[in-house]
Amino acid sequence: MSAARPEDQPIHAALRGLVENWVNQKNQSLLEEVIATWQLAMDRFHPDDALIEKLRQAIPAQAPAETEGGGAMGSMAAFSSALDLVEGAPSQSDLLKRLLDGLEPLVERSALFIVKQGLASLYAHRGFEAGAPLKPGAVVPPPDLESVIQGLGRSLRKKGAGYSALVSVLSSFEAADLVVLPLRHKRKTVALLLVDSGLRQKVDHPELVRALVLAASAALGGLAAGKDEPAHALPHPQPAVLPPSAPPPSALTPSALPPASPQPLPPLPSSHSSAPTQMVPEPIEAPAALDLDPKTRAAAERLARVLVGDVELYFPTKVAQAQTHGNLYGLLREELERSRATFVERFGEDVEAHHRIFTSTVVSQLCEGDASKLGPAPWA
Repeated sequence: MSAARPEDQPIHAALRGLVENWVNQKNQSLLEEVIATWQLAMDRFHPDDALIEKLRQAIPAQAPAETEGGGAMGSMAAFSSALDLVEGAPSQSDLLKRLLDGLEPLVERSALFIVKQGLASLYAHRGFEAGAPLKPGAVVPPPDLESVIQGLGRSLRKKGAGYSALVSVLSSFEAADLVVLPLRHKRKTVALLLVDSGLRQKVDHPELVRALVLAASAALGGLAAGKDEPAHALPHPQPAVLPPSAPPPSALTPSALPPASPQPLPPLPSSHSSAPTQMVPEPIEAPAALDLDPKTRAAAERLARVLVGDVELYFPTKVAQAQTHGNLYGLLREELERSRATFVERFGEDVEAHHRIFTSTVVSQLCEGDASKLGPAPWA
């Protein structure tokens, strides 16, 4: 068979093009016919009454209990039960536990932290791992959580340092959604409620959680008012202490009084008072030093190390100079006063005055344990 000649190639290409065009036209026509037939059939593709009846018979009837227990009605029933629990609490501690119990049907995980001396300490939790808490000690609130404690924000809804600090006490897993709400008494935050979605994507009923927290705050105020009521009662008056030589009040009758003397009484020495003689009370003992629980002390020592460590980190030259020549306070007065003010704001002046946690940390970390190198600090 001889090879195709070059002059025949244009003819072959023209023939191939004609055939391909014909095939494409036929395919297009066939496709249009198929689509038209399919659309016509779909117009008649409706379930008849017999099929609908069979489907209705095949679906089992839903139990009444399931209808009442699911969806919005079930959530409201759980919320109503939680309100009953909170309102019936006989004490403040029982109120907090009932709050968590009432929240269990509404949320995946929840925990309460008591706020005291600027720290948040875990009180109780529901839904977290069996080994919770993972670590002891109180939480030093980051700025976003501190704003909620101080009343600058109504709640915390975004993941950040505040949520991480709280949940790290209970779990190594952070949920996708969260709510942190304050429990307030007399405009002061006394506890924080942490709620998150666990393995789910969203907290199911954040509005019901907030309503329950408001109810718990109101109940907390009522319990506190009932607890404080005896303290506002008037104290019993103390009987006056008469001098030993004076007769009892019952004996001071007109018949018992001595007869009036015509002679004037001699003047009393200037060192005596005309008022009845009073017994001198025993000297009042100085109050005992405030006791710190181990968690609070650990948190205070940790914060002091952080504050003092920042001074050492940012001013290494002045710290080294003070370790050699002394007078650390003179070289870093503003920085030390600012750090001490932060510590006192968290834990109170009384804690530092009695336990000197911040001062001892400064001496230990910045003065090589030699208090004389601190210099004339007013709080040293």
